[in-house]
Amino acid sequence: MEPWPDLRDLLRGIPWVIIGGVATRAYMAERKTKDLDILVRDSESEEVISRLEKAGYKKVSRLAVPGYLMRSPEGVDVAVLFGRYPWLEQALAQPTLDAAGYPAIGLPYLIVLKLAAARTQDWADISRLLGLASEEQLKDVRAVVARYSPDDKDDLESLIFLGKQEMQWPSDKEA
Repeated sequence: MEPWPDLRDLLRGIPWVIIGGVATRAYMAERKTKDLDILVRDSESEEVISRLEKAGYKKVSRLAVPGYLMRSPEGVDVAVLFGRYPWLEQALAQPTLDAAGYPAIGLPYLIVLKLAAARTQDWADISRLLGLASEEQLKDVRAVVARYSPDDKDDLESLIFLGKQEMQWPSDKEA
């Protein structure tokens, strides 16, 4: 498992979750990624950036979405995104702990974020995540997508199908 900066003590009292590529390790085998992405409330953005700077993190640049790319004293990039999503409170209140005990965004909200990003890697992540998801998890994902991203419902079903096909063992395909 990749050793990412542990922000739990630094951000104690501020709800936050890991998103992006690192968040996928809560649901499937970890994949390589170049930075740690976290999501915080927009209203707490100044406090988060202040705490990170006091801990030696430096601002590298603004992001294309609200937030900053920060660099840890050890040289690790951390993208801090400031959220205003209608589902943000639910996502912050229901994190999933990854294998290192870090708060990762819940699967339904990770899927919504990755659908919106629509990059090739995000679509690949989605199909693998959904291919490994239980029926209960898929039910939750479908409900969140239907509520917050209804235009993506057909794409979601296609990605579930593709993910289930990809994640089947060869012996399952032969039967």
